[in-house]
Amino acid sequence: MSKELPQNNNSEEIDLGLLFNAIGKLFNRFINFIGGIFKGILTFIVFLLRAIIKNFKIIAIVMILAAGAGLALEKTQPEVYTSQMLVRPYFDSKYQLVTNVNYYNALIREKDFNQLKELFSIQLEEAKEIIEFEINPGPETENDRIIQYDEFMSSIDSIRAQEVDYDEFIENRSIYSGDVFEINVKSTQKDIFRSLEGGLNGTFTNTYSKKRMQKRDSLIAIDKQRILNSLKEVDSLKKVYINVLEEESKSEPGSRITVPTKDGLLIQERTNTREFELLDKQILLRKELSALEAQKVEQDEFFDTVSSFQDVGAKYTSIWEKYSIIFPILSFLLLCLIFMVINTIKFVNNYEA
Repeated sequence: MSKELPQNNNSEEIDLGLLFNAIGKLFNRFINFIGGIFKGILTFIVFLLRAIIKNFKIIAIVMILAAGAGLALEKTQPEVYTSQMLVRPYFDSKYQLVTNVNYYNALIREKDFNQLKELFSIQLEEAKEIIEFEINPGPETENDRIIQYDEFMSSIDSIRAQEVDYDEFIENRSIYSGDVFEINVKSTQKDIFRSLEGGLNGTFTNTYSKKRMQKRDSLIAIDKQRILNSLKEVDSLKKVYINVLEEESKSEPGSRITVPTKDGLLIQERTNTREFELLDKQILLRKELSALEAQKVEQDEFFDTVSSFQDVGAKYTSIWEKYSIIFPILSFLLLCLIFMVINTIKFVNNYEA
């Protein structure tokens, strides 16, 4: 039995040696694979640089000509001006606002300038100067985003709330998530923007928003009537307790007075603090009434204009319209592609030979 142990140890050592050799070969293959990828990338870069250096003069001439053509095209393009307007919609009129802005852009694409003229009450030539309408979420602070997140979390069940974190919520918000919207207009006429406000103001009104406003007013009227009835009851009770106080003042110290309650029962107690409780109740009801009135005053329209259009728009500049820069870049890329195709064809032909 003791003679079999060394044989078993030797076989285990051989197995471990084979395992380590296999792992080593696999690791070397992985290293060689990664090195081959980097070598291929380096070969491609050298291949591209060689083509660029070899044809540098041609590339430089073509890029200069492309820059000149781009600059000439920029000079022929009319100046574009832009202006922004910030609005705060109420009663879910923001949905109608976004829909109408998309409709205006559709009219511009279809060149239906007569319809634009009627919608904004402007001249036909002015309507033709409008290039595009844009609507984006208005400016917001980190506190605004946190408030939106808290409101969203309170609107869903607790199990679902555990699956939604703050970053995911912010990333997946739609344009309708905010309360303030920025309307951006581009035009080739720099002083047209003020005349567009009247037409834009009419985009907030629709049947749904009107019903929401009427429903809000009805609920306010109901709450107001409830508060007024409560105030009348409090006034009646105050009169009762005033009479009780008068009776108490005439009665002996420590005696108890019978007071009628709201439900018709009779109780006997001292009324040292009842009048103050009624006064606090009256103050609270009047605060509720003032809050209702303030709510109706604050939202008596379908929107508020936070910031109006400027009298004169600012010049609009975009990198995608800098043709003197874009054309040379495109020409350079195109030439690189052409040189690579030519060299590849030469390589294939030489390889077959």
